[in-house]
Amino acid sequence: MIEEPYRWLEAVANRREYIEDQLRGATPVFAFSRPEGVLLLGAGPGRTKIFEVYNRHGMAALGNPVDIEKLRQAVIETAHLEGFNRSPDDVTLRRLVGFSISTALKNAFEQIVAAPLIVEALFAECGGAREDDVLVRVRYDGAPEYASNGIVVAFPDREREREACEWLRAQLTGSDPLARVRGLCLTAWSALVGGTEFQDLKPPDPLPAALDKHGIESALIDRSGTGPAQYRPLGEQDF
Repeated sequence: MIEEPYRWLEAVANRREYIEDQLRGATPVFAFSRPEGVLLLGAGPGRTKIFEVYNRHGMAALGNPVDIEKLRQAVIETAHLEGFNRSPDDVTLRRLVGFSISTALKNAFEQIVAAPLIVEALFAECGGAREDDVLVRVRYDGAPEYASNGIVVAFPDREREREACEWLRAQLTGSDPLARVRGLCLTAWSALVGGTEFQDLKPPDPLPAALDKHGIESALIDRSGTGPAQYRPLGEQDF
């Protein structure tokens, strides 16, 4: 009986190693709080990485596509139930994280007799003003990390993820147009995927060669939207 807790800890450690091994090679996703709203961006080989969750909420994720869809469906169901039982204005990201997102990932991670969810994700809520935006990074074990600087990056390597956030924060200003934000984001994407150091990194023109075989996805949760749904997919013509 005394050995049981240690066996559980060993199983959890093995589970963590397995998930991180499965996530190795996944491409990053980004979220930015901007004057226009919240910009979500990612790139991948034809697989969807950017999603609408609810009226003013969005999600970006990397990992197993089936597990991403499981998490997305769980969050959507909770958001719509919350909106029905209360009101759409009462659907907040902090409640979704506390009662759905973190719980689902934590339970899947700790139930060692079942398969885990191999997902790293970020979530965004667009507020009436930029200072009201909420951005959160949620890891595969359910641990949430709320952003205080309006930039979130999700990438399997935590140190590189931190470096990308710091580089982007140093490069961006509050008045940058979305086109420049996108260019800097794709530069950071290329550095993360290619293993390039962020020191002296400059935005290339044209787009990084590493993006040739990857489709770029982006969406804006529009702060100026007049209807209940503010999520708007973006194309090349929008930059």
